[in-house]
Amino acid sequence: MSRTPPGPKGEPLFGSSRRYAKDPFSFISALEETYDDVVNFDMGPMETYMVTDPTDIERILVSEADSYRKPDFQNDALGDLLGDGLLLSEGETWERQRELANPAFRMSRLMGMADRVTGHAESMVDGWEPGDTVDAEMEMARVTLHVILDLMMGVELSESRVDTVQNQLDPLGRRFEPDPLRFAMPEWVPMPGDEEFESAVAELDSVLDDIVAARRGRAGVEGVTTVLDAPTEGDDPPMDFLSVLLRAQGRGEQSAEMLRDEMMTMLLAGHDTTALTLTYTWFLLSEHPEAERRVQDEVDEVVGDDRPSMDHVREFEYLDWVINEAMRLYPPVFTIFREPTEPVELGGYRVDAGSTLMLPQWGVHRSARYWDDPETFDPERFSPERREDRPRFAFFPFGGGPRHCIGKHLSLLEAKLIVATVVSEYELDFQGETPLELMPSLTMHPRQTMEMELIER
Repeated sequence: MSRTPPGPKGEPLFGSSRRYAKDPFSFISALEETYDDVVNFDMGPMETYMVTDPTDIERILVSEADSYRKPDFQNDALGDLLGDGLLLSEGETWERQRELANPAFRMSRLMGMADRVTGHAESMVDGWEPGDTVDAEMEMARVTLHVILDLMMGVELSESRVDTVQNQLDPLGRRFEPDPLRFAMPEWVPMPGDEEFESAVAELDSVLDDIVAARRGRAGVEGVTTVLDAPTEGDDPPMDFLSVLLRAQGRGEQSAEMLRDEMMTMLLAGHDTTALTLTYTWFLLSEHPEAERRVQDEVDEVVGDDRPSMDHVREFEYLDWVINEAMRLYPPVFTIFREPTEPVELGGYRVDAGSTLMLPQWGVHRSARYWDDPETFDPERFSPERREDRPRFAFFPFGGGPRHCIGKHLSLLEAKLIVATVVSEYELDFQGETPLELMPSLTMHPRQTMEMELIER
């Protein structure tokens, strides 16, 4: 068994980090096209292995998940931001917190929340006028933020408090854009943008403090309104995630720090990926009028004059394919990192414990090995007939295995209800330049403003 896979030769000190930082998407694509299933390169001082074989990815994320963990390098600034929340915690802490979170994300609960998601989408559309131009990314971020605050924290924020949250997203995102100097420098070395990042974290902490204070019944918390689940026949307690955590804290099972970390994780990770999926969906539909008409026809036929609901979501077929195709071409999470806790074999190569593994959705989702004409927008590739023989992990926008995204079902429910609500009244016509330029951070954002004209149907 060969010890080291092939890969690009990097620069002294920086390895391949400067090339990766300049354009991680073209770097990932070039490696996927040039090499086999496992590629070795240095990311500054980190020896890194990019894995693109769906069978190996399934082993890492699912069947042998106990032999892998999230790398320590993800716990520096990201740890300052999200702490020991579900995204970063490990071992018993993660298992306990995941068990607490599960009831809030069960499909049986989410099914009863569909009308509230539709209500938020309707409120957004009510503020639009035909002929106006909107920033689709900002609009989608705003509506999905309202949804996560409502369904997972049991609150509504005033528009000014929502502005406060949204204004912090840029400095947070800039901190996680790939920077070869950060790859090479110790974490304690001050870098440009650190102060702005710390200020943004403090602002969001203040918002979360007010949300928790309002949920505890403190009077006069400005800009925060409590909105809990409707009582059930059995008088069950509210099952939004914050309610679950507050009850656990009352039993002595949650510290104030743990509660803060979970709320920050929910606030940011809970809406960003869905907002990006919707943004790329609108862009692709605008660029492909035939697909846009098929979505309109399906929504018109299924929903008619009703409000989009859970019953309608079950009937959507082509819309489901469109959303999946948007996540294939533009996966909001464009790569996942893991490290083995013991020596493993991947692609016929030995990989030592503690090595960094990169599992790139961007590279696998656009690989000609698993997709015909991979750069082409083709929603029907997700039809049952065409996906039957495709490897399962040729498409993994939500990760996989025990650490798959807990919000998967909520995200897809939101996306379908929001698209159906908007499509009933408007077409969104993209006004910017193509092809899209993409900006890497924790998630993949369009670099240009996603201006779209509202055309009344």
